[in-house]
Parts: sequence; C-alpha cells; structure tokens
Amino acid sequence: MKQFKHILLLFVALIFLAALYNYPKLNIISGFASKNLASTSYISKRSFDDISKNDNNIPLIRWAKTEHTSNNNVITSVFGFMKRETICRPGLGCVLINEEYDKSQVNQVPKRTLLKNGLPFPYGNNGKKDTVFNTIDYAKLNAAIENITSNYELQKTRTAIVVYKGHIVAEYYMDGFSENTPILGWSMTKSLLATLFGILEYQGKISMNYRPFNELDLSEKKGNDPRAAITLDEFLRMSSGLAWNEDYTSISDVTKMLFLEADMTKSQINTAFDANAPKVWNYSSGTTNFLSGVLRAQFSTHNEYLDFPYLELIDKIGMHSMVLETDMAGNFVGSSYGWATTRDWAKFGLLHLYKGNWNGEQLFNPQWIDYITRPTPGSDGKYGAHWWLNSSGKYPDAPRDLYSANGFQGQYVYIIPSKELVIVRTGLAEAPDFDENNFLKQILKAFK
Repeated sequence: MKQFKHILLLFVALIFLAALYNYPKLNIISGFASKNLASTSYISKRSFDDISKNDNNIPLIRWAKTEHTSNNNVITSVFGFMKRETICRPGLGCVLINEEYDKSQVNQVPKRTLLKNGLPFPYGNNGKKDTVFNTIDYAKLNAAIENITSNYELQKTRTAIVVYKGHIVAEYYMDGFSENTPILGWSMTKSLLATLFGILEYQGKISMNYRPFNELDLSEKKGNDPRAAITLDEFLRMSSGLAWNEDYTSISDVTKMLFLEADMTKSQINTAFDANAPKVWNYSSGTTNFLSGVLRAQFSTHNEYLDFPYLELIDKIGMHSMVLETDMAGNFVGSSYGWATTRDWAKFGLLHLYKGNWNGEQLFNPQWIDYITRPTPGSDGKYGAHWWLNSSGKYPDAPRDLYSANGFQGQYVYIIPSKELVIVRTGLAEAPDFDENNFLKQILKAFK
C-alpha cells in the first residue's frame, strides 16, 4: 500500500510538473482558439459550432473550450485556465485583447468605396462570363478539380478557382462555402502588404533603398544604430539580418507576437542584430508586421493609413469582401490576418498577372513583377520579395515562371504568366497531405 502511495504521489508530481512546464503554451492555445473562432464567425458568418468542430479541431488547439460567445466577443480557456478574449469591431475585424485594452475606445474605421459598374468578373461583381475556350480540355479540367477536392479527410480542400485569360473556367466550393464566403489568407496577406509598397513606389513616395531605421524613430538607441543601413528591399526580401524564430509549435517570436503583443509592428525591432554577420534569408512574420509599421509612418494620420490599402488597391480592383484586421494598436496585421472570398483572392492574382494594370489603370510599375520574382540570395530560388517562387523547380510539373502567395494550412494564389493562369486553392491542409505539385500538374494537363 505504501509503495502504491509513493507511485501515486510521483504520478501526481509528474503531472504537476508537466502542467507547469506547458502553462505558458496555454496562453497561445487559448489565444489562437479565441481569435480564430471570433474572426471566422464575424467575418465569414459561419457558426461557432462549425468552426469549433473543424477549424479549431487541430492538435493542442482542440484543448481550448469556449466559455462565452456573442456577436462582438469570444472568450476561451484551457481546462479553465488562461482565459483569452477576442472582440470584433466593424471595419477592423477582430482582435485578441489583454487586460489593458480599453473596450470603450472609439476606433477609427477605414473608408470603403464600392465599385458598382455592372461588369462581370474580374472588373466588376456582376456574375461571370460564360465563355468556352477551344484550348481547354474541360473533361480533364473537371477531373482535376474532382481529384483535388475529393478525399476531404486528407486533402481538406474547401474552395478552388481556375481563371484563364481573365475568365473563370472552373470553380469549386464545399458544402457551407460559396463565392461569397471570405477566407482567411494567413500569410497570403504578406504578399498583399508588399504590393502596397509597390504602389507607393509607383506614386513616387518611397524607394527600395529607403532605410526605416535611419529615417524613422524606431528604437530607443542613442547615437549610431547599426540597423540604420538596412534597406526596404532587404526587409521585403526577409534578409534584413534581424533575428527571428518562426516556430508555431512553441513559445517563439511569432507566437508571442500574434497572441501576446498589443503592437505587433514592434516585435521585430528588439530582436538581435549583428552588423558583422552575413545577412541571410530568414522567413519572418515579424518582418512583415514591422513593414506594416513602416507603412503607417508614411502617412500623417492614422485614418490615412487605414484608408490607403482600400483606396489604392483593395476596393479599386473590387475586392470588396476583403478585411484587413488590425492589432490592439491599430496596425494592420500584414503577416497573417487578411480575409477575402476566393474570387477576390483571384482578382489579386490577376492584378499581378496583368503587371499592375487594372482595366486600363496602372496601379504599380510593370517592372515591379520582375522585382518581386527575382530570387532572394540564400532562399534556394524559392523566395522573391514577399512572394514564393518556382524558379528552382519546387513544383517540377509546373512552369518555372510560376510565383505564388502562400498561407498556413494550404492557402494559395498561384500566378502562371506563361499560361495566362491564376489558380486559387483554400483549405485546412498543406504538404504532404495536400500535394501542391500534383494539384498544379492535373490542372495544367487540361490546357493545350
């Protein structure tokens, strides 16, 4: 009996130590669950029950339980610990808050302009053109869509669209989704934020040689700051030399930023930097949110900053479903929190296929495409300037000129200039469960 008691005490002690060790993770787990539940319900208009059973039913996150839900806030916890609250605000999406956040504050809201021209996709929102191309084998195309949307338990494809020469030639939505359902793009939002700098450059308001640390008051350091030499180009290529840990399985730079920080633009500022070390490519969501702060600094008022993406890009090309969520400090979370329907994500791809020309109006320099698709040294040809590349054959069965905006859990906007194609896929699975190369291979077989 005494031995049994000792074993029991040891077991309890081990459980206690394990819980103590993982306690900080509960903050991230509860935070993710709260934020994802609130945003998906508020923006995509899906039920809390559906989101909990599907979107939040992933390792660790499924531990979180919902304690309260309403139209404007969600509170979750893990085994009753680490309660995290998310509130939703018109025009700004939802934000995971801390105890210091003032819920009664009046938030500035971006101005939205609806494009009502009566045109079909892509230049309007009045349906789509019914066009048949003799260069497409529709049987193969339909079979390809069937192939990548079947076996949902493994591939978890939710929506897909194929746009050829500006025409929707294939489209798929699983039950519960439609052409009107906004999808969280996760890191596809990075590519959209980068495009805003392309627009500013075309307008003559910034250059790729711009040095944020040299021209902005971004630190408390006195005298010479060794980071002053880092250029906007290096930030867009994620080769600034600033340290960053993009690990979503632990308490890391990225998880602390997304689920603990009030001002996400500052997360990258205080990371380590060695001016004497060689600069290498290092994928960093902190860099993108730092750039969101750099973008904000280009405007004299907060409202001008909030308006700019919608006025000069999003609403201008009719992406009216898009919502860019902000953090507690009112900054766009450019690393992760951009929502849009599958058709609107396709419009974003088409803008790049058309080299910045939208129905006769040039939004950014045509050479911007050459810039963002030039491989960044040290990326093995996989990364340009906030865009993923196929220049080194990451997808062996797709053209080398393919480039894409990629997001967590398999969100993709593929642009293939040589084939005049834009392909969008959204879902809840990525490699190896979802085979990107085979997806592209099967679709491309349909084009003669």
